[in-house]
Amino acid sequence: MLKDILKEHNVILASGSPRRQQFFKDLGLDFSIQLKEIEEIYPDHLRAEEISDYLALLKANAFSNLGPKDILITSDTIVWHNHKALGKPKDLEDAKRMIVSLSNDTHQVITSVCFKTIHGTKLVHHTTKVTFKELSPEEIEYYVHTYKPLDKAGAYGIQEWLGFIGISSIEGSYFNVMGLPIHLVYETLTTLATS
Repeated sequence: MLKDILKEHNVILASGSPRRQQFFKDLGLDFSIQLKEIEEIYPDHLRAEEISDYLALLKANAFSNLGPKDILITSDTIVWHNHKALGKPKDLEDAKRMIVSLSNDTHQVITSVCFKTIHGTKLVHHTTKVTFKELSPEEIEYYVHTYKPLDKAGAYGIQEWLGFIGISSIEGSYFNVMGLPIHLVYETLTTLATS
């Protein structure tokens, strides 16, 4: 359905994330992947969704030569906990520290998505509240050494073992925690293609 609406457009996903790419495939979209390296640095005064908004826009602004039919999509996900952003861990020790801090507490997962065309940009974001049970040191050790926490904001994937055994409640979009609020992407692409 969305594929038909977008048949006159070139959808470009600027993300190396296998999860985001799979979402686009599962939506049945024809899209290409284009990547540009950028330094994901943001001003210190930004908070919560201001950070992910800023980074999604920064990624979009790295692309300057869009054609009249192009829709470029960039995104950024952060974990917001105790008034600070948790990005991707630097190493396994950093991953363990992050998960220990999330244990027995509630945090926010915020994803911002930027849609850029030659006519302008549109920025949307979604926040999901996630609560972890108290995780044992053994559970944390097992997860960081068995799975791949280094490519995930907050050092965990909701769709993996730690999500299965550790998350006691979630308020908001599950898919947002995986890295993309698909319902917002669908709505925004539909609006852009029909306006």
